Amino acid sequence: MKTNYFFSTLFLLMMISCNQKVDTLVVDVYETSAAGNKLTKISDFITSENVSTIKINPDTTFQTITGFGGAFTESSAYLLNKLSKKNRDTIIQAYFSREGANYSLTRSHMNSCDFSISQYSYSPVEDDMELKHFTIEEDKDDLIPFIKDAMKASKDGFKIFGSPWTAAPWMKDNNKWVGGKLLPKYYDTWALFFSKYVEAYKKEGIDIWGFTVENEPLGNGNNWESMHYSPDEMTNFVQNHLGPKLRKDYPNIKILGYDQNREHLKEWVDSQFKNEETSKYFDGTAIHWYASTFEVFPDELQYAHHKAPNKYLIQSEACIDAQVPVWQDDAWYWKKEATDWGYTWAPEKDKHLHPKYSPVNRYARDIIGCLNNYVDGWVDWNMVLDTKGGPNWFKNWCIAPVIVDPEKDEVYFTPLYYIMAHFSKYIRPDAKVIGVDKSDKDLQVAAAQNTDGSIAVVVFNEGLTKKNFKLQLGEKETIINIDAQALQTIMLSK
Repeated sequence: MKTNYFFSTLFLLMMISCNQKVDTLVVDVYETSAAGNKLTKISDFITSENVSTIKINPDTTFQTITGFGGAFTESSAYLLNKLSKKNRDTIIQAYFSREGANYSLTRSHMNSCDFSISQYSYSPVEDDMELKHFTIEEDKDDLIPFIKDAMKASKDGFKIFGSPWTAAPWMKDNNKWVGGKLLPKYYDTWALFFSKYVEAYKKEGIDIWGFTVENEPLGNGNNWESMHYSPDEMTNFVQNHLGPKLRKDYPNIKILGYDQNREHLKEWVDSQFKNEETSKYFDGTAIHWYASTFEVFPDELQYAHHKAPNKYLIQSEACIDAQVPVWQDDAWYWKKEATDWGYTWAPEKDKHLHPKYSPVNRYARDIIGCLNNYVDGWVDWNMVLDTKGGPNWFKNWCIAPVIVDPEKDEVYFTPLYYIMAHFSKYIRPDAKVIGVDKSDKDLQVAAAQNTDGSIAVVVFNEGLTKKNFKLQLGEKETIINIDAQALQTIMLSK
C-alpha cells in the first residue's frame, strides 16, 4: 500500500509540474552596443543559471507619452541645404520615416538662437507695437523647407513647439540681444508675436502644437540670445497676456512654462501652479538636462508631477555640449571622456555633478530615468551639426546625433542617433508608461504599452560585463542576453 501511495503521489506531482509549464514569451529584440550593434535585431539567446528577473506589469500605468524627437534649428537646416539631395534625403528619412527613428515631438526656435547663422528677429521694425511688419522671411530658405521635407517623410506626423530665446532688442530694458528683460509696455506686443508666428507658419502649411514661454529664463551667462524672467514674472506674463491672447486666437495651442534645468523646477512649478488662476493657461512645464552629466533629479521631477499631475512634463532640450564632435569613431561615444560646460565653469559646490562621462550613457540613463519619473516627452537639441559642432554664430560648439562634412558631402550617424531611435521608433505617442520590477539594480529599465497593445521594454546595461535576465509577462517568460555596454528595446506584440 505504501509503495502504491508513493508512486501515485509522484505521478500526481509530475502531472502538476507538466500542467504548470511556463509558456514562452515571444519577443523581438533590438540592440545597440559598444561592440558594434546599431539597432540590430538579435536572437538565439543562451540559457544561463545566473539570471535576474524583469517583470512587466501592464496593469500599473503612469504618464501618457507625448513623443520623442529633436529640434529644427537654422544650423541644421543650413547644413542640409549644403549636402547633396541624396544625403539630405537620407538624413530626413532616418529621422522621420517609419523605417527610421520616426520622430514624433519636435522643437524650433523663434527668432535667432546660438544655433543660427546670424542674429535676427521676426519683428525687425522698432516700436511696431501691432507687429504690422512681422515676417518669417528669414526661415523660408532653410527652416521651413526642412520642416516641410520632414512632414513628407513622416507618415504618422509629429508635433512642433516653438521657443523664443529673446524678443527683438527694442522690446527689452537693455536694448540688446543678450540678457535683459521684456519691458512691461511690450507684454501685449510680445503675446501677439506668438499668435503671429502660428498664423505665419499655418500659411506655410505647418501647424504649431505649442510653445515654451522662454528658453532658459535664468539666462546662459550672457553669452548668446537670452531674455530673463523670474518665476512670478513668467507666471504674470502667461496669466495676463500670453494665455488670454492664445486662448482667444488659437485655443488648442499648448503653453509650457520654465524651460531650463531641473534643479530649479520646484520654485517654477510652485509659481505656475500656485492656484487655479495662475495655472489655467499653463499646459505643462519644460525642462533641460544641463545641471548634471549623470543626475536625473528624480525628486524634482516627482515634485513637479505631483504639483500638477494632469499637466505635461517635457524634456525640451539636451545635447553633448561644450564638445567638438568626434568623427566616425563610435568607440569614443561609449567612453567616459566627454566633458560638459560644468566640468570647467560650474561653481565648486556643483563640480561633483559634472564629471567626465560617456555620451551614450548620458542619453540612455537620462531618457530611462525621465520615463520612470513622469516625464512624457523627450526632445534632443540639433539634429545635424558639422565636424566643428556648428555652425554657430557664438561658436558654442556641441554634438548632434548626425554629423556631416558638407565640403566632402559625407554623413556620420553617431551612436547617439541609434540611442534616440530605441525610444522614438518603438514608444509611440499616447503610449502609457507601465510598471516594471527588476532584481538586478545595475540594469536600467523602462517600459511602455502602445495604443495597439504592443509593449516596448528598454533595458540599458552600462556595465562592462554581459548580463542575462528572464523577462516575464504574466505566465509567460523568456531568457534574454544583453551585451556589456548595450541598450536594448524588446518588443512584445499586441
